Amino acid sequence: MIIRQPAVAGTFYPDSPTTLANLVKEMLSDARPRDFSPKVLVVPHAGFQYSGPVAASAYRLLHSMRQRVHRVILLGPSHRVPLQGMALPDCEAFATPLGNIPLDIEAMEELKSFSQVETVDEAHACEHSLEVQCPFLQECLDDFKLIPIVVGDTSPIAVAEVIEHLWGEEETLIIISSDLSHYHTYEEACYRDNQTVKAIEQLSCNLTGGQACGCYPLNGVLKVAQHRGMDVITLDVRNSGDTAGDKSRVVGYGAFVIQ
Repeated sequence: MIIRQPAVAGTFYPDSPTTLANLVKEMLSDARPRDFSPKVLVVPHAGFQYSGPVAASAYRLLHSMRQRVHRVILLGPSHRVPLQGMALPDCEAFATPLGNIPLDIEAMEELKSFSQVETVDEAHACEHSLEVQCPFLQECLDDFKLIPIVVGDTSPIAVAEVIEHLWGEEETLIIISSDLSHYHTYEEACYRDNQTVKAIEQLSCNLTGGQACGCYPLNGVLKVAQHRGMDVITLDVRNSGDTAGDKSRVVGYGAFVIQ
């Protein structure tokens, strides 16, 4: 079996299984419980000390869905490899310090019939936007398979086509990994992110990279939400100045549910 090994364990999150499990449980416990049954979650992807509490506000919603969700579609941006289209990995499982997550190989093979999808293992090898979601999913769900997709420069319609194909029923959960603004002062980031949140809530599928680094997968899922008459609920919006202290140059984080 070909297994993708973790690239950012020990940097973005702890590499000790016990420390990692305890940290994720603590963040989930601290998150506010709410009565939603999400089809789609939008979550940030920085180091856990920065964005983990914001991500936890979304993952806490999966508590009642632990045994219902058996497949997770995980889409995030490419940070290290220039990419056109959507990339699948060339492996059969993703590893974290908490164990291995099997991939839905059959569904991934089906996706290769789409012209916008190809196998680009290099896009996954060092990519953190998908990896940092995995420990949360392992803690929140019992038995699931993963379809990890790195999304490069791709139209909202092309991304939406893939998401619609994978939509499924209540057994399928869709996760979009994206941060918000990058490297502004605290005040500027709060203003910019507030405008972006309004656009997301209005199902705008014209977001730019300056608004959200995961704009390509996010625009795609918002296109689907438009088509399906869904609503976006904002769960938490903060930035690294709120979570890690330094307010001179911050990164914005938001958590949303689409249902």
